[in-house]
Amino acid sequence: MKWNKYTLTTTTQAVDMISYTLGELGIEGIEIEDKVPLSEDEKKQMFIDILPELGPDDGKALVSFYIDPKDDHEDTLQRVLAAIYELRDFVDIGEASIVKSETADEDWMNNWKKYWKPFKVDDEIIIKPTWETLTDVPEGTLVVELDPGTSFGTGMHHTTRLCITQLKKYLKPEHCLLDVGCGSGILSIIGMMLGIREAVATDIDPHAVTAALENARGNAIDMNRLKILCGDVITDENFRHQVGTEKFDIVVANILADIIIPLSGVIRETMKPGALFISSGILDVKAERVRAALLENGFEIVEMTTSGEWVSFTARNVFGVDR
Repeated sequence: MKWNKYTLTTTTQAVDMISYTLGELGIEGIEIEDKVPLSEDEKKQMFIDILPELGPDDGKALVSFYIDPKDDHEDTLQRVLAAIYELRDFVDIGEASIVKSETADEDWMNNWKKYWKPFKVDDEIIIKPTWETLTDVPEGTLVVELDPGTSFGTGMHHTTRLCITQLKKYLKPEHCLLDVGCGSGILSIIGMMLGIREAVATDIDPHAVTAALENARGNAIDMNRLKILCGDVITDENFRHQVGTEKFDIVVANILADIIIPLSGVIRETMKPGALFISSGILDVKAERVRAALLENGFEIVEMTTSGEWVSFTARNVFGVDR
C-alpha cells in the first residue's frame, strides 16, 4: 500500500508544538530531522558507538507525516496547514513549506526501528527495543523491553520521562496504579517492574492495547496483577465502573492537555481519597488551563515539573480527605 508523505520545512524551535498539533489532528507516523547536536548527557544515555555527522546546526528542521491516499488527504492537508500557521502567534515556524512524495507501508512502519537504540531514562532504568541486544548492564538496573508498534510511548519523549520520574517518586509497593491512554504500556509496565501491587492500563485504540499486552508479556509481567482494557474512561461511565471505583492510589495520564481537562472531571470516581493524579503531555501554553481544571474538579496541585516546553502536574484528590 502506498501513502502520501508530506515533509514540512520549519524550525527546530517549533518542532515540539508542530508535533503536538499533528497529534491533535490524528496524524501518526511523524518523523523529525534536524542538526541539533546531542548534549553530553544525551550521548551518555544512548548506547550508540558512532553518532552520524550532522553538520552545523542551522536552526532548520524537517517534519514528515503520512496520510492514507484513500482519505480526503487534500482536506486533511488544508486543516494541517491552517493549524500550523496559527502557531505563528506563539513560535517561529520558519518558511513552513510542504513537499509531497509517496512511500510504501514498510518504509515508515519499520524503517524507524534502525534508529531507535537502547537508552537510559535515568541511572536506574534503561529502555531497550526488543530487536536490540544489550550487554554490560550495571547491576540493579531495570531493563524494560519495548516494541511500541504503532502506539505512542517509547520513553524517549519529555512527557513520558516526566511521568516516569513522578511515578518513581510517589509509587509504593502496596499501591494500585491506573494508566489512562497507556499507548505501548510503558508506564504501567515500569510501575509493575518497580514492585507495585497491581495495575490497570486503558486505551481507546485497540492497536495500543495489543502492543501493551505484548510488551507486558515480553517483560514477564504477572498478568494476574496487570489488566489492559480497551475503552473510553471519559465518556463511558460503565467502562469507568469496569476499571474500578475508588480503587486507585495513583492515576497517570500521558495524553494531551485537551484530553486531560475533561478527564479531570471524571477520573476522581476511580481514585481513593488522597490519591495522586499524574498528568503530562501538556504544552506550557496550555498549562494554566489544565491547572484550572484540576483545581475546579477537586484536586490540589502537589507539584508541577517541566522539561523543555512540556509540563507535568502531580495533583491530589482532596475529596473525602480530612483537612
